[in-house]
Amino acid sequence: MVTIRVLREDWADPEVPLPVYQTAGAAGADLCANLPPELRESGLVLAPMARAICPTGLRVEIPEGYEMQVRPRSGLATKHGITLPNTPGTIDSDYRGPLGVPLINLSDAPFVVRHGERVAQAVIAPVIRARYEIAGALGETARGAGGFGSTGLK
Repeated sequence: MVTIRVLREDWADPEVPLPVYQTAGAAGADLCANLPPELRESGLVLAPMARAICPTGLRVEIPEGYEMQVRPRSGLATKHGITLPNTPGTIDSDYRGPLGVPLINLSDAPFVVRHGERVAQAVIAPVIRARYEIAGALGETARGAGGFGSTGLK
């Protein structure tokens, strides 16, 4: 088991839970909105097609050799059109700034993110670093240079 050290921002509501796995088999721990005091009652309003960074009130220390992937919650995406514009987002092991969740509203109706609401999930994954080098040629495959959609049925 990997330990992620967490620091709450000074302004953060300590009643909002830390990331937590909802079931024994869950791959992602839920990240909750921890809104600043001036937005806690009204919530963070996302107009149709609007984007915003939803604060979690947390900073994290991820061990070297790992990353935190921030992914959408399927329920928010299917029921309300709320997702992440860059999914999965990566939090690198050397980042120590505020943990914010970029959200986008793909629906045709405004959506209000409520204080304490689960807005995304965090998946901790190992990172393998690669070395890149120029090659004179690449190995042949059955697919070859076939691009987007080239492996599906025609």
